[in-house]
Amino acid sequence: MDWDKLKIFHTVAEASSFTKASTILNLSQSAISRQIQALENDLKIKLFERHARGLALTDNGKYLFKTAHEVISKLKDVESNLSEEKDKLNGKICVTTVVSFGTTWLTPRIQEFMSLHPNIEVELIFDDKELDLSTRQADIGIWMRRPKQLNYIQKKFVNFNYHIYGSNTYLEKQGYPKNLSDLNKHKFITYGRGAPSPVFNPDWALKLGVKDNKKRKPTMKVNSVYGLLLAVQSGVGLAALPDYIAFNVPNITKVLPNESGPQTETHFVYPESLKNVARVTAFRNFIFTKVGEWKF
Repeated sequence: MDWDKLKIFHTVAEASSFTKASTILNLSQSAISRQIQALENDLKIKLFERHARGLALTDNGKYLFKTAHEVISKLKDVESNLSEEKDKLNGKICVTTVVSFGTTWLTPRIQEFMSLHPNIEVELIFDDKELDLSTRQADIGIWMRRPKQLNYIQKKFVNFNYHIYGSNTYLEKQGYPKNLSDLNKHKFITYGRGAPSPVFNPDWALKLGVKDNKKRKPTMKVNSVYGLLLAVQSGVGLAALPDYIAFNVPNITKVLPNESGPQTETHFVYPESLKNVARVTAFRNFIFTKVGEWKF
């Protein structure tokens, strides 16, 4: 079996699209299509079902993808173990986390880490979908849930709390809620369709203090935590926000501070193969020190 064809197949299957795979591989769609067709001819099986919304793996395709995924993951580990000078503080680390936490909390602290370790190159990837660490789409993940993968090293990072916030301008006009029933007089912004994955029970603020499991009708919906913050700042209404994104933001106030939403438990995650790599250890120690100094 041709290794290049297998890698192309794996990328297409993961992306479920020739277009996306073309961007990732820097190959034309026609070249990718020819390689997939050649692989199907070599194996004498059909790997994909083509339909209007994209590609779907056949049963044989699913089996090959699972096997290819395991092989690529193992090779990444071998490459890491053979090529990396594990005891030296140099090289590159790639860190992934959700957009809101990455942009508002993590990024401002990276310069200090790079000053401490000038020979370590840092790449940050912010995505509300978890990247595959086993195939080294990233080296380290700060995830908003406990990982299901058993071959990852994981350490609890911090619990994020949620509270209701409003802009000072909005609250001065509409009044500061003094109890739960006062919330019924206010406009609410909440998550819309495609709410980011780390948001659990996103409607809790709409149900707060409402009887019979009913909920308030929101004035506006946004499928982004950062978008919610901007909407609150602009005075649209009240919204439930994680404390890390609202802390020290000018012109917004925590409403009914004793009423909090469900906590999000976060985890610091990386593959077993990076356990003794010095730059990963250095980043882990740094980021846990920083979060220990922070009061969410």
